[in-house]
Amino acid sequence: MDMRIRDVEVFEENGSFVKKDICVLGERIAESSDYERYEKSEREERYEKSERDERYEGYEKSERYERYEKSERGKRNGRNGRNENDKNDGFSYNAMTEKEIQTLRRLQMDCGSLKAIPMLVDIHFHGCDGVDFCDGTEETISKIAAYELRQGIGAICPATMTYGEETLTRIARTAAAHRNREGADLVGINMEGPFISRKKKGAQNEAFVHRPDAKIFLRLQKEANGLFKLCDLAPEEPGAMEMIRELKGQVVLSLAHTCADYETAKEAFGAGASHMTHLYNAMPGITHRMPGPIVAAWEAGADVELIADGIHIHPAVVRMTFQLFGDDRVILISDSMMATGLPDGQYTLGGQDVTVTGNRAVLTQDPGTIAGSATNLMDCFRTAVLSMGIPLGSALKAAAVNPARCIGIDQEYGSLRPGCYANILFVNEDLEIKYRMHKGKLTACG
Repeated sequence: MDMRIRDVEVFEENGSFVKKDICVLGERIAESSDYERYEKSEREERYEKSERDERYEGYEKSERYERYEKSERGKRNGRNGRNENDKNDGFSYNAMTEKEIQTLRRLQMDCGSLKAIPMLVDIHFHGCDGVDFCDGTEETISKIAAYELRQGIGAICPATMTYGEETLTRIARTAAAHRNREGADLVGINMEGPFISRKKKGAQNEAFVHRPDAKIFLRLQKEANGLFKLCDLAPEEPGAMEMIRELKGQVVLSLAHTCADYETAKEAFGAGASHMTHLYNAMPGITHRMPGPIVAAWEAGADVELIADGIHIHPAVVRMTFQLFGDDRVILISDSMMATGLPDGQYTLGGQDVTVTGNRAVLTQDPGTIAGSATNLMDCFRTAVLSMGIPLGSALKAAAVNPARCIGIDQEYGSLRPGCYANILFVNEDLEIKYRMHKGKLTACG
């Protein structure tokens, strides 16, 4: 669709909101000047016949042409539900259905009580709606993409679990063959395993843990056609530092499921790591004599993932993390598993049984071990803002701008900057989605 939505509070990448127009041309957000040129060309095409074109001069004067013009005006006005002389309401009605036009008009009337924010970007989750990304089928990816889009997530980078190379190869090939059509766009894969510490395996399957090996990663990256955007590893494991040095600049290297002390983590960041997977979880904490990998990440300026589902991390620690690392470096993730969006019950994650009660997921055989989350990223975002006291602008940077920048897709996702996809959520003060626009297609949500 092509449209101008007037006087709405629009999120800016610095975390502020500015009241202005949003212009959309096709699937992309456009500059106002570009849209104005487009509007002018559309008006000229529809209503102004050039007198300079001598070939049609005689035809223009004919009664036959006048009848044609009158008929066309009637068709256009009937189709668009407005009089040709009505005041321009900012919408281009080219190729729109009546339903789409009415949705646009309702949105324009509601804009005074809504904010425009970018669709979110989740770079670490495993599944939802009864399926797991590691199922390795096109049907699974499509179902995940459809669910995520309904929740307001426009771009997804799901994570693999710790499996053998054969299984990971199948998953990589399926992802590479996927074509983004309906639903959230698959923009990458996060390799969470197998290069982790057995001592901090969490819900990962110990049977498939493998020492860090760049050759394995590169083979899988080839099968995935370059889709792996992040690769997790425990830096204290033999071969980890060599792997970091070899892969630096080719993929985002993240410390994860690790027993690393401060010195080892600092060395890893110096070698080329730049990211921390689900901060605080599956790693040593901070003490005054053993600062551990978290302080090393802070000193190195690393990006840090945070699960704000109300289960993984205490709200006070979430607030502290935003203060300590700054909202330019925190990345909200969901770490959701297949039970997300479904009732309590028995599910699986990485081949292990999981029991879900409320939004808490634990290994059935080890109830003290959290097994991912049962909360999508939009709900984590809402929890951070409405329950944990994180400023709206900061939470949006962490849930949209920062993850897109981290994996190199920020020219198209995570922002309302001209040139990006028109992936826009119109939300009320409770962060409920009232209208959703995906690549220029607008839907009323309630």
